[in-house]
Amino acid sequence: MLPPAPRSRARRPGVRSGPGASPACAASSPARSRQLRQDLFTRTTRRVALTAAGRALFEECVPLLRRLDGFAEQLRGGQQQLAGSFRITSTVEVASQSLARAVASFSTLHPEVRIEVVTSDRLVDLVKEGIDLAIRIGWLRDSSLRATRLGTFGQLVLGSPDYLARAGIPARPEDLARHPWVALTRLPSPLTWRFTGPGGERRTVRVEARLRVDTGATLRALLESGAGLSVVDSLSSAEALASGRLQRVLARWSLPEGGLYAVLPPGRHTPPVVRAFVEHYRALVRQA
Repeated sequence: MLPPAPRSRARRPGVRSGPGASPACAASSPARSRQLRQDLFTRTTRRVALTAAGRALFEECVPLLRRLDGFAEQLRGGQQQLAGSFRITSTVEVASQSLARAVASFSTLHPEVRIEVVTSDRLVDLVKEGIDLAIRIGWLRDSSLRATRLGTFGQLVLGSPDYLARAGIPARPEDLARHPWVALTRLPSPLTWRFTGPGGERRTVRVEARLRVDTGATLRALLESGAGLSVVDSLSSAEALASGRLQRVLARWSLPEGGLYAVLPPGRHTPPVVRAFVEHYRALVRQA
């Protein structure tokens, strides 16, 4: 068992590689290494770096220290100004839209809070990468994560006015098969769409992709350039629709709604600063 820290206040480990690595961590490494019978650091005259064992220990300890930080904040009382730090991840697209606004306004309200935004279009492992909160859009599949729905979005069939004037406006879902389709490959089923009509009737349509893209921004750019039709979420397409760069078709037919979620790592405790940000973000989404 590791001995207790000499100070009662929890501190996150300042471990990093390179010339600026933490001297305190480096100094305490021999004692820890002897206890664990593992080398935690490799050293040269210019560099201190974690070994594989050191990295594994670091990744296990960080969530525990964050939980301790959160408990300390609770003990200090909810009336005090929020303070602390957290890491949040989302896709580049979400970060550049609603998340950026939420982070900016939250930071103004709580200047003592430090936020790191990690953007990635891949599915980030929250525990392994030390993420406190993820903002995800779509349909969640990992049941081990804790999720709060912030809002919903519709799925719309869109094309540019120029394209629709040239190719014609589809009147029924079945007509989509005759149009060039731009597929977003990160969707679970980018070529199969299930529509519900105004009277509750159902239609399942299979389309053929002429173009395939892996980001929503590229998808919208191609549609605005007249490349064909596709389904775009109502959150990211709102500005292009309002400006007239894109036009909705099959408005009387609906596709399943998706969700905008705040996703937390497994575990029971959520730091107060993260809870406060989730509520702040939810309020902004509802106002939009």
